[in-house]
Amino acid sequence: MSDIHSSKVLIVVHDWGIEETELTRPLNDLRRAGAQVTLAAPAHEAVETVRHDRYEGSTVQPDALLSDVKASDFDLLVVPGGTCNVDHLRINPDAIALAKDFATAGKPIAAICHGPWLLVNAEVLGGKTLTSCRYIKADVENAGGVHEDREVVVDDARGWKLITSRKPDDLDAFVDAIKEAL
Repeated sequence: MSDIHSSKVLIVVHDWGIEETELTRPLNDLRRAGAQVTLAAPAHEAVETVRHDRYEGSTVQPDALLSDVKASDFDLLVVPGGTCNVDHLRINPDAIALAKDFATAGKPIAAICHGPWLLVNAEVLGGKTLTSCRYIKADVENAGGVHEDREVVVDDARGWKLITSRKPDDLDAFVDAIKEAL
């Protein structure tokens, strides 16, 4: 990729339970940096975020439906965390297909906290080194990934870049790694 100003980023979420800063930081920071960012969800209603998986957060209006977006229209995929968000997203056929399509096309995927759960179900983690929240470490390893406990891990194995972080405290490094990939 050549320039963040010509980059198209897709962020995928369920309709509730998204960890607020894990959505809003990449969404707002990448838009401020000049990227064209699209937020896709299962419905056109505002998505509900949470703080620490239990306190009410802000709502954010999606730009598109998960069923209407295609990997071929974007340069990079972002999967925010939030336990409930990704627990539902990882069984959504459209989200699974998008993750597979990004990996197959050799396009970068960035996932934070519980976000790699989607990649577990999309069966794209074999041979990749990554990080996540500690709660899904066994899932990542059972899916063939190598789990490391670091602020950010960038892996280029198997023909596509995977950018991962553990938690909201890692957002600076996570967003910086996404910008670097763009």
